[in-house]
Amino acid sequence: MLELTVVGCGDAFGAGGRLQTCFHVRCASGVFLIDCGASAMIGMHKFNLDPDEVDTVVLSHLHGDHFSGLVWWLIHAHHVTRRTRPMTIVGPEGVEKRLATASEALFPGSWGVPRRFDLWFEEFADRVVTKTNRLAITPFAVHHPSGSLSAALRIGVDDKIISFSGDTEWVETLPECASGADLFICECYAYTAGVPYHLNWETLSSNLDRLAAKRVMLSHMNPSMLAKVDEVDDPRVFLANDGLVVEI
Repeated sequence: MLELTVVGCGDAFGAGGRLQTCFHVRCASGVFLIDCGASAMIGMHKFNLDPDEVDTVVLSHLHGDHFSGLVWWLIHAHHVTRRTRPMTIVGPEGVEKRLATASEALFPGSWGVPRRFDLWFEEFADRVVTKTNRLAITPFAVHHPSGSLSAALRIGVDDKIISFSGDTEWVETLPECASGADLFICECYAYTAGVPYHLNWETLSSNLDRLAAKRVMLSHMNPSMLAKVDEVDDPRVFLANDGLVVEI
């Protein structure tokens, strides 16, 4: 069994007071994160999750509300917990350079400080399986400009599959990524169509059969979507909330 904790499920602007995207997964072989938005450390402390237990962070794309929490994470690991446990960051091409640039912009000199722990980076490519720390990660290109590959993720671990849409408008890779997944985490930014590069409930509700996941959890909702969550009435779907724990 896997245990997924929603550390943050908000949009980039914290609609509804929600923290930015970050999902904490505990499995038999360890702990990993899916995305690490700017508020990740706040959520980890709020929900009593130990950041030093995390072995791997998998990033869907390189927008600040999905990866920039690692800036504070690494400083905290060095100066507060004095971490020695190795950590791996998996993401699209340029992930290490983007994180270094963000770190230096926010905390000049921080990137060059020698760490007490090994930090490894692995870059993924569209539809190529990356295997690390007992995870099998398959990215699928989506439509959400971010300066590098933006991907939906299919993560195999302990005979379970968690899939994640990342941020994207509807693309035909989503059914392939989600098919048969034990849980498909899907952004549902708006209720109706009209916002580019993001999904909406009207489109998703008409494609649920094609996604063919065992369960679908909606996340990353803007005010228009949050205002209409009572109208989402489908037994295949449930809504994310910060702090929600899901057993898989």
